[in-house]
Order: sequence, then structure tokens, then C-alpha cells
Amino acid sequence: MAGSFVFDAEVRAELGRGHSRRLRQAGKVPAVLYGGGADPVGLVLDHNKVLKALEHEATYSHILTLRFGDKEETAILKDLQRHPSRPVILHMDFLRVSESQKIRVHVPLHFLNQDSSVGAKKGGVVTHNLVD
Repeated sequence: MAGSFVFDAEVRAELGRGHSRRLRQAGKVPAVLYGGGADPVGLVLDHNKVLKALEHEATYSHILTLRFGDKEETAILKDLQRHPSRPVILHMDFLRVSESQKIRVHVPLHFLNQDSSVGAKKGGVVTHNLVD
């Protein structure tokens, strides 16, 4: 699952706060797919599968595949709402990705062996400069 992330979803027929609460009680996550010049689509995802996929840090910066109905669309995870005290996903926003448009995402960088480098062992400080 490191190379591609696929989310199986269902199209959400009803919208609104009450319906979203019922979905969450049933172990589902309400979501919306928007952008790309097409109409927004309300989606429903399985909560446990979403939590499992979000364990991989790459999910937040990779292009994802959403399967719903007989369609497959590529998107990025634009926004994620979590419960403040429980490990529960409340809502997800996906942004459609087109090959002809540029997107901007934050990509996490991890530096290996920085604590065991020769300079850090002898009292030096490792700094990482970012030019934006």
C-alpha cells in the first residue's frame, strides 16, 4: 500500500448534520469530493479502513484514488476533521486532481542518522534550512 492509496466509497444520498451523525454512529465517515470543474459529490467511507490508511504518513501528500459507483477519480486529501479527544475521524474533504493543473502540497521530510553524525556527536547542532 506504499505506492498507491485507494479508498472505496459510496455516494451519499442525504446531506445534513443529522444524516452525518447517523453515519458516524454506524461506523462511517462522511466526505465530500470537489474541485476540478465538476459538481461536488457527497461520499461515505468506512471508518476503520480510513484509520488504517491514515496510519501511513504518505496518505496526506500522495494522489489518492477514490472508487464510488462505477467511477474512479484521482484526488488529494485537502482537509481532515478529527474528534478532539477520541480517535475518530469526523469528516474528510477531497480535492480532485487534474493532470493539466498544478497543485501545492506539503511533503514531510525525514532526515536519517542526524543524531549519529560526526558533527553532532562532538557537540555540533544539525540545522535544516528551508527556502520557500
